[in-house]
Amino acid sequence: MPTIRLDLAERSYDILVEDGLLDRAGELISAVGLSGKAALITDSNVGPHYADRLIALLAEAGIHASVHTVRAGEASKSMSQAAELCGEMNRAGHDRASFVIALGGGVVGDLAGFVAAIFFRGIPFVQIPTTIVAQVDSSAGGKTGVNAPEGKNLIGAFHQPRLVIVDPLTLDTLPGREYREGYAEAIKHAAIRDAEMIDDLTALDPADQHPSADLLARNLAIKARIVEEDERETAGTRALLNFGHTIGHGIEAALPYGNMLHGEAISLGIRAALYLSEKINAFPADQSQRILDLLAQFQLPLTLPEDINTDTIMDKLSHDKKFAGGEIKFVLLTAPGEAEVSNKVTLDDIREAVEHLRP
Repeated sequence: MPTIRLDLAERSYDILVEDGLLDRAGELISAVGLSGKAALITDSNVGPHYADRLIALLAEAGIHASVHTVRAGEASKSMSQAAELCGEMNRAGHDRASFVIALGGGVVGDLAGFVAAIFFRGIPFVQIPTTIVAQVDSSAGGKTGVNAPEGKNLIGAFHQPRLVIVDPLTLDTLPGREYREGYAEAIKHAAIRDAEMIDDLTALDPADQHPSADLLARNLAIKARIVEEDERETAGTRALLNFGHTIGHGIEAALPYGNMLHGEAISLGIRAALYLSEKINAFPADQSQRILDLLAQFQLPLTLPEDINTDTIMDKLSHDKKFAGGEIKFVLLTAPGEAEVSNKVTLDDIREAVEHLRP
């Protein structure tokens, strides 16, 4: 099977990608030395499809798991939900010898990973991602956290999983909109590191919810190599993964959480970042159009809803983690498949880019 090794010394782990891999979850988790009691954290969409099956597979491997289900959607990525989960785990008898399994998309992965990072000051966890967003991006890299009223992902911890199990067949049960929105992250990877992937993504049928394991692994390998270079985003390399996210997160936070899917907000952020890449770095307009066409192919939005106020977006942006010490660090493309973290972007530029998204 496609296997990506994310090498972080004693925190290294494998990312496994293969159709049907969920059925081997028990043995694979046991093989990395995890045993005993597990807290399976999932959501109200994913749990009914896969939780019972996974519990049975874990039991066959001698792992006894409790199930903890949160309401599906971005609103569950909160401190109050994390506290509730920790309370449930205490009441279920979990302790520092337990581990967490995240079964779901990016929201579940971020939330469950954060719970694992803080429960008894940190216990192991395993990622079993079930959306495109999570299967190409968020399940790897160790960023965990929850949202704050001021903005996205402002509370969190770096906590690497012990294993990532990617089964593309779990995508079959996703609603079409939630399947397609994840491709914003794959398009981001192509834009910053793998220009040839634009053609490969263009060749996909958005209605066919069975991407190849190799394509998913190719995206995860991009993420893994960047994380290896800059695990805690101190050297600048990992910040490249924020392409489209600075403005995208501002747009997402300007609405009640869950009103716009993450990938939909990132699509708008990518369009704004392309505009600034052309303006500041003379990025070729025809190459921007290729990316915009691909976003449109996956029915991702390219126009800002009229009810989102620019001032609200700018206020949310001001709390973004990428505005370090008052300095704006903005990811721009320099060439197809190449990007940089630029300090040339001003607040006026960002406001202009947001207005560029208007109809």
